Amino acid sequence: MSVTGKSCIVTGAANGVGLAIARRFAEDGAHVMLADMDENNLQTATDQLKDAGHDVQSFSGDLRQKLTIANLISATKDAFERVDVLVNGSRQVDYDPGDDFCPEMLSTLIEQNVGSNLRLTRAVVKVLTKQAEREGKSGNIGAIVNLTSIAANRTLPRLAAFSVSCAALDQLTRSLAVTLADRGIRVNAVAIGSVMSASLRQTIAERDGLRDLIVQATPLGRIGEAEEAAEAALFLASDHASFVTGQILSVDGGRSLLDPLAFPAH
Repeated sequence: MSVTGKSCIVTGAANGVGLAIARRFAEDGAHVMLADMDENNLQTATDQLKDAGHDVQSFSGDLRQKLTIANLISATKDAFERVDVLVNGSRQVDYDPGDDFCPEMLSTLIEQNVGSNLRLTRAVVKVLTKQAEREGKSGNIGAIVNLTSIAANRTLPRLAAFSVSCAALDQLTRSLAVTLADRGIRVNAVAIGSVMSASLRQTIAERDGLRDLIVQATPLGRIGEAEEAAEAALFLASDHASFVTGQILSVDGGRSLLDPLAFPAH
């Protein structure tokens, strides 16, 4: 698997799975723009990757804003001259208050996990299309990888709004795959579960015994590492997946095959 020499944008790259993806791409020889709202952790992560000899840059901003998206695209082109791959790794996980399905929370998560990803995807698609026209290239001209969750297909306590947003992102992935296929742009997603994301790490720290419950609910008997999700993202972004589009690749240790309702996954 290889994204060597490709220019990649990875959002949500300040920590967790997003950072693991950015690091793995950089290790594979990609030029990587790390993007996140968490400026301090983002800068620390970027500096560490630069110290390791990787070609990376960082961009901090709120990608829910159209101007921020335009600035991210411009910063990436200024740094690396082009864009080849987008990983929409930025996502928000919130628990519903009490036993209520909160419309306000649903709106927030749909905007963050679906709306902002769609707007950034559209902006990158324009760049990919113009590059292909300029270079006289057709076929496999770019790849988009979304980061979602097995919660999209689960009914989990207090995660209704998050689950709905993930289900919407899954369907958006499939729809965009069909829409963009004739342009040579592939769209896939990595659905994580029982993987040590930043949000899961925080939840485990707040709830005694949760780690053991998640391990019990996972057939492979452990919590996955962020780096294992990064390997899946690398495959989907690489030319080795040149005939793969519209797929939701679960990285969950078999969690979605046998999932008691009481155990959260994100």
